[in-house]
Amino acid sequence: MKVEQIYTGCLAQGAYYIVSENEAAIIDPLREIKPYLDRLEKDNVTLKYIFETHFHADFVSGHLDLSKKTGASIVYGPTAQPAFDAITAEDNQIFEIGKIKIKVLHTPGHTMESSTFMLIDENGAETAIFTGDTLFLGDVGRPDLAQKATNLSQEDLAGILYDSLQNKIMPLADNITVYPAHGAGSACGKNMQKETVDLLGNQKRTNYALNQPNRESFIREVLDGLTAPPKYFGMNVAMNKGGYESIDNVINKGLTPISVEDFEDYAEETGALILDTRSPLEFHKGYIPNSINIGLKGDFAPWVGALIVDVKHPLLLITDDGNEEEAITRLSRVGFDNVIGYLNGGFEAWKNSGKETDEIKRISPEEFAEQFDENSKVIDVRKLAEYSAEHIDNAFNKPLDTISDWVKSIDDSEHFFIHCAGGYRSMIAASILNSHGIRNFSEIEGGFNGIKKTEKFPLSDFVCQSKTM
Repeated sequence: MKVEQIYTGCLAQGAYYIVSENEAAIIDPLREIKPYLDRLEKDNVTLKYIFETHFHADFVSGHLDLSKKTGASIVYGPTAQPAFDAITAEDNQIFEIGKIKIKVLHTPGHTMESSTFMLIDENGAETAIFTGDTLFLGDVGRPDLAQKATNLSQEDLAGILYDSLQNKIMPLADNITVYPAHGAGSACGKNMQKETVDLLGNQKRTNYALNQPNRESFIREVLDGLTAPPKYFGMNVAMNKGGYESIDNVINKGLTPISVEDFEDYAEETGALILDTRSPLEFHKGYIPNSINIGLKGDFAPWVGALIVDVKHPLLLITDDGNEEEAITRLSRVGFDNVIGYLNGGFEAWKNSGKETDEIKRISPEEFAEQFDENSKVIDVRKLAEYSAEHIDNAFNKPLDTISDWVKSIDDSEHFFIHCAGGYRSMIAASILNSHGIRNFSEIEGGFNGIKKTEKFPLSDFVCQSKTM
């Protein structure tokens, strides 16, 4: 028997590849399926089942393409009603893969079809649980996402989740391994640990949600501090439940090179957003006017989803040479399938053609220290939890994910400084501000991490972030 966790850092997502004898199962696969097909071929095994813990909101699963390529059956837990052929399992139903078994434990609460899959080894021992978004390491799945689909309140769903955990998870042996669908950084929870695998016994001891004295306390603590979910989540659920275009078609369509001469026409005719995926360091030196920077080397897909929102919005890409397919693939992970093409030759071709360019005023932390005084206006675009932990005294907290709301209130007649933790998010914000005609600001390279190193700024008292959530 082999169990492999396939962890994708930018989505903080774990998929699982399980092999016994000549058969395999995959749990919660990502959209691009080639890595799974390569493993199957290397191991010379047949994919028998694709298990889905629930209809995912934060990414588009690869279940449909994987099933079409391999003939494997897709399995959901009780109450799931997908628009395609799939097995809707019963609670406690057993599925055999080689000499091992997968047992379905219906654990509603995060969503009503949410299920945990228990691994029973060749000796009949219960060895692991694949918990999806029911149980994370350090947290549990947020119970506010399925309200519209169920006509239940978040309090109702939290109570159902409590019952699932108490009746299905807590009675299990402490030595069972917990394999969650997400880790720290995912928007599906608020207090996740950085580790991606743990023993259930340790979670029973350390997970705040599993240590509440009663149902009412659990509901209160799990709902406390939840921020609004990213707006693209509902669209991803719809795709996972209703179906989507083959990723092969999405990639082939997106890999259309567009000349400098035609690029502007494409943008005007389609209303496409120009998405520049280069690093903040390169972007600030020069970019195509009105393009938005979300760097590929970062939490690219989640920020695209949070800021662009509409998965059907047409996109034109600016990438470093050779990164075109990676950008299209990572966009498809969160359902952004409408990539029209990319600028052939990238930004260098645009600049060399003599066309208009723009730039962001970026300054070092040391320059910031020289220019800063008691009248300076500072905007901190980090999350509230980061800001609450420590920030520059009198800085305004305006989180990046709410920029569509606060950009309208910015007074461009008054200069301000803008920063995040390291420079990735503040450059995204800067590009959006510029696209709205707001230019009277300086973005700080290195963000709060660099600012602290200068030791020249009045800061709030440090508070551990886990206590601010």
